[in-house]
Amino acid sequence: QVQLVESGGGLVQTGGSLRLSCAASGGVDRNAVMAWFRQAPGKEREFVAAQSWSTKLADSVRGRFTISRDNAKNALYLQMNSLKPEDTAVYYCAIRTTRIIEGVWSEQSVYDYWGQGTQVTVSS
Repeated sequence: QVQLVESGGGLVQTGGSLRLSCAASGGVDRNAVMAWFRQAPGKEREFVAAQSWSTKLADSVRGRFTISRDNAKNALYLQMNSLKPEDTAVYYCAIRTTRIIEGVWSEQSVYDYWGQGTQVTVSS
């Protein structure tokens, strides 16, 4: 059983920055895939970024967001720069505890555990 707790969300103006954190309880294998998803009001949850032995980013955030991970701390981070109003959403941390091919990292169904989410609001 792995518990994930996100933090770092908040209200920021367009062009601003936020850093989200996700703390995982228990040991996290280095081959585990950790990811960020987001869900905007009235929309389906969508993939943002994932990291294991490599990194994958959604096209909508590439060049603005950076995903990083501290295996010693069982932590995942999302540095978000140049934020836009369309980035407003609840951001969720997720983990796949076993190794899986990179081609499916953007699929919600492959993840075993999810956090409760943290709200990010970008004002125009």
